[in-house]
Amino acid sequence: MQLIEADWPAPEGVVALTTTRTGGASTGACESLNLGDHVGDEPRAVATNRARLSAFLHLPSEPRWLTQVHGTRVVRAGGNAFEAGPPEADAAVCLRGRHVLAVLTADCLPIVLCDTRGRGIAALHCGWRSLAGGLVDAAIRALGVPPGNLLAWLGPAISQPAFEVGDDVRDAFLAGVEGAADCFEANAAGRWQADLYGLARRYLGRAGVAGVHGGGLCTFGDEARFFSYRRDGRCGRMATLIFRRDA
Repeated sequence: MQLIEADWPAPEGVVALTTTRTGGASTGACESLNLGDHVGDEPRAVATNRARLSAFLHLPSEPRWLTQVHGTRVVRAGGNAFEAGPPEADAAVCLRGRHVLAVLTADCLPIVLCDTRGRGIAALHCGWRSLAGGLVDAAIRALGVPPGNLLAWLGPAISQPAFEVGDDVRDAFLAGVEGAADCFEANAAGRWQADLYGLARRYLGRAGVAGVHGGGLCTFGDEARFFSYRRDGRCGRMATLIFRRDA
């Protein structure tokens, strides 16, 4: 099982990583470590993959999976939001306990946050709608940690050369954050190539998060390691996890 470990100066005991598509039991379009249960994969294969991941990482608890809807809702891992199953949300935070936060992606940008003391952690699923809609600010508010005390890591996502969007997407970001225009390049088709990593850095910077790490991996261009919805249509999902081993 190959993993992408977060390259950031997180406090001791904070673990953050993104899975790759290798090491699982799924076949076909979802081969092989698909962790999404909503993409048409065999439920038994998904359950096997999730169990393999938990065992491989010796997770302190089962991941808090979300039903992601490209919105801006943030839930607390220690609350009652998970009592009836995965809640509809695109971010989760944890202020205490051994909860494992998880988001699923296949081109969207996973962001994890932690405070410099290692107490508060968060996991965000940032498609363009969530990012433009204010998910970063919502997650930081839910953590209740001064933004200057936060670190961020940007996991694998689609890169600018592969992420073509229309005027509606560009306009949403131009209206939302200063400097967004620098993250779009016009292409020959009269559309735009969007830099999702660059946009995320602007939202994090505006919020006051200075310690931003990661970025630079392209899910679209690395077929051997990553699922990509834009590249393949039907495909599996990677998971980005963050948790504390010493909580």
